[in-house]
Amino acid sequence: MSTDKRLGAILVGGGALGFVTAFVLLLEKIELLKDAGYTPSCSLNPILNCGSVMVTDQAEVFGFPNPLLGIAAFPVVVATGAALLAGARLARWYWAGLQVGVTLGLGFVLWLMFQSLYRIGALCPYCMVVWAVVLPIFWYVTLRNAGAGLFGAKVAGARVVRTLREWHLFALTLAVLLVLVLIIEQFWYYWKTLV
Repeated sequence: MSTDKRLGAILVGGGALGFVTAFVLLLEKIELLKDAGYTPSCSLNPILNCGSVMVTDQAEVFGFPNPLLGIAAFPVVVATGAALLAGARLARWYWAGLQVGVTLGLGFVLWLMFQSLYRIGALCPYCMVVWAVVLPIFWYVTLRNAGAGLFGAKVAGARVVRTLREWHLFALTLAVLLVLVLIIEQFWYYWKTLV
């Protein structure tokens, strides 16, 4: 399978999972708006608690529920993946726009991670699914674009890209493990009561 077809599969799978999760999260938010006493399905315990997260200012950064961003953005990711799987060759400007989008998405997700861990003190399981799909989407789009010279990579840059491609799964796994370690460390006071 070609690199763009593999990327297409990642984009379709990750985008679809992100869309479904954002959609469910929006439905939960609507129920919470209708009934302040509603307990969202993703409120499992004091730490894994969507309800605690949904009522914060961070859950509506731009004046509307954050899941609307996912409902708008993830279909673009899915459509891009489907086009790649169908053999489309996308223009350089399209890849540049997608790079901007996935970079902004990752930046927003990192900010939300920080807010959840260190300001809100609770984790939304549905949000964490979105985190889990945005990271590889960003990573693999960036690797593809760097390899295609979108960032103006010279000879040294080409070597770096080649090395990152060879170690792509290791680097992604390290990033996920780092997030898991931060979650365990931040909420250890609760996790240790479960063991």
